[in-house]
Amino acid sequence: MVCAGAPMPAAAQEPVPTVFFGDSHTANFGIAPVFEAWDPQEYYCFRSEENYPAVVAKELAAQGITLDVASDRSCSAALIEHFWTSQPLPGGESKPPQQEALGHGTRLVVGSLGDNTLGFVQILQQCSRRLRELGETLPGDPVDPDDPAERCAAFFTVGDGRRWLDSRFATVAEELERLFDTIGAYSPDAETVLVGYPRIVPADIVKCQTPAPGQTDKPLADIPTEALPVFDNILERLNDLMRAKTDDAGAVFVDLYTVTGANTACDGDHRGIGGLFENSQLNFGTTPLPWVLHPNTRGRDLQAHHVATAIRQALDS
Repeated sequence: MVCAGAPMPAAAQEPVPTVFFGDSHTANFGIAPVFEAWDPQEYYCFRSEENYPAVVAKELAAQGITLDVASDRSCSAALIEHFWTSQPLPGGESKPPQQEALGHGTRLVVGSLGDNTLGFVQILQQCSRRLRELGETLPGDPVDPDDPAERCAAFFTVGDGRRWLDSRFATVAEELERLFDTIGAYSPDAETVLVGYPRIVPADIVKCQTPAPGQTDKPLADIPTEALPVFDNILERLNDLMRAKTDDAGAVFVDLYTVTGANTACDGDHRGIGGLFENSQLNFGTTPLPWVLHPNTRGRDLQAHHVATAIRQALDS
């Protein structure tokens, strides 16, 4: 785990050639404005102009560390495999492999991948009847549409659901290893920082029974109460796996799960995660898009602070 409080650099450093990669948590889905609204290849990534990579660059610049950002390839819905294969987008568009931004001169590679490969949306849809009814607003299917959402805690604990989940974790493990190998092959001198996922469900799930100020829905809406600890355990297991694979690769892991326990979706005015059906800052046409449990601006700032600290420590090491 990377902790805050690293010493300030003594003097300005040379610009650091940097590439950001990742999924909707790096793109900061839900935060307006998004890049290139006129370009489908960019628009459908829902990458915010003020995502945490942009905030990190500003924070580090104020400390005398200049990131020479060659590219931010983050794109909502990206799987780990989209680091080395093209990512399909709506309307027949596609996004080139994120690895194409890397070069021999790249010195810093930062981002998050893993929750989509695990099946984050499928898990949510397995547990929420309302999500299953959204259709194209949230593409994808539950793991087993014939199994009712009301019993998703049991579904992911035993039987076919548990076997499905274990197989997804095995895929994540294998593909994270390839991710680090690919970065090493393209940019052998780069420091790599893998950013974990923030906590969504608090230790005290009673807090999840109360809507956030200004909201009418509970933060996790109709996801059964007994499923909340199961969902939290899945996210913790994902972060633990990401940390283990990062350690194996000799890279740096940013443990957001551990440091965001007081800023979950259920922490009211202090929440760093937008509610499942809480309107984000984005519309699709005239339809408001929900946060779907992504970091809001408070959560984005928490991401940025801890990532900036990790980068500073990595560059000083």
